[in-house]
Amino acid sequence: MFDLYTKFVSNVIFPLHEKLKSHTTVSVRKQMEETQWLSVDEVERQQAIRLTDFLVKISEEVPYYKVLFKKIDFKPQSVNKVSTLEQLPFLTKEIIRDNFEKLKSDTASNLQRFNTGGSSGSPLVFLLGNERVSHDVAAKWRATRWWDVDIGDPEIVVWGSPIELGGQDKVKAIRDKIIRTHLLPAFEMSDTNLKKFIQSIQKTRPKMLFGYPSSISHIALYAEKENIKMSDLGIKVAFVTSEKLYDHQRSAIERVFGCPVANGYGGRDAGFIAHQCPQSGMHITADDIIVEIVDVDGKVLPKGESGEIVVTHMATGEFPFVRYKTGDIGVLDDEICSCGRGLPLLKEIQGRTTDFIIANDGTVMHGLALIYVIRDIDGVENFKITQESLDLTTVQLVTNEIFDEAEINGIIKGFKQRLGESVRIEVERVTGIQKEKSGKFRYVVSHVKTS
Repeated sequence: MFDLYTKFVSNVIFPLHEKLKSHTTVSVRKQMEETQWLSVDEVERQQAIRLTDFLVKISEEVPYYKVLFKKIDFKPQSVNKVSTLEQLPFLTKEIIRDNFEKLKSDTASNLQRFNTGGSSGSPLVFLLGNERVSHDVAAKWRATRWWDVDIGDPEIVVWGSPIELGGQDKVKAIRDKIIRTHLLPAFEMSDTNLKKFIQSIQKTRPKMLFGYPSSISHIALYAEKENIKMSDLGIKVAFVTSEKLYDHQRSAIERVFGCPVANGYGGRDAGFIAHQCPQSGMHITADDIIVEIVDVDGKVLPKGESGEIVVTHMATGEFPFVRYKTGDIGVLDDEICSCGRGLPLLKEIQGRTTDFIIANDGTVMHGLALIYVIRDIDGVENFKITQESLDLTTVQLVTNEIFDEAEINGIIKGFKQRLGESVRIEVERVTGIQKEKSGKFRYVVSHVKTS
């Protein structure tokens, strides 16, 4: 049961916060909590209705889709089932980059600029409107409540995005304090910091953990190694996202913190795609999102077969994501979850992992700590970072004509700040970068093993 303070935050403070931001999060969440119990057939029927409205809207208001639908003679008004999407071409990061202005709705206002982390695909700049933000927050909120926790319950967040770590202004600090969220930086995992993290978790006694599975499991294993008991803190659930969750990570987190692990899948670009319920079903946010699985030739695969995850987010009318290729590999499930929700299931998510890197002094950091040094530099088209040893890290850079040579010194300086001044950083200019044998591209590869 939620305590009185949690109820006050969840029912009064957070709704007021969202209203002041012109978000419809509260009403969307309430509707989602009703529609999740619809039958599978009814969920699909409502998806088709919503899809028609969405496609009609963007055909009238978004320049890119006005031209595209006319060019291929696509009539959005005639859509009567989700499979009609197969008539449309895929949306890729390259298409978004090349048509950025044309993808903005003529009626859009107050769009926010976002970009992806770049750990499992080329960093991408895109725009989000209030509708999209409201729906994603609502979907996450609904999934949180599946586990008998709510906004306002004490929470430890183990994260590393500059948006979160760089945005600790006074207003956000006050908000986090009110909703009882405490942030731990996932980038810097030296033994000294790990001890502080554990002390912070013990002091906070959170109801929930949230963060990268690699980071939370790393904290868990350190506590276990130091014989520090963490299973008596009253933690109800550990929400993990942004990377592939491995069995050994789940096991370590559950063993040390004495709580179940709830896996989540999504991204800033593709949205809050799926989340695990207490009965282990990985439920797709079908209220807003249609997921297709396609093969290398773009053919839609049946449930049970592995292929690339393609997402259509129907709350993106202001900057549409229609048949967006995520670059991730997954499998749809043909089973129905025992929890009774009619939301479709993802059976498996493959890939989407980021290595740890280790500084010269032994500090363990999330691989994104180095990615963030490079990803937003003008003129960088692609890159790969390889930690050859504690003393040497190499960088391959693919650049274009607008790249400023002086940026190389900035890269070296930024890497040395994170890895150690004595570490040798070698930057190589190349015309292309080879993918892994698996076909996936990895931006960070470390040959240095964590202990």
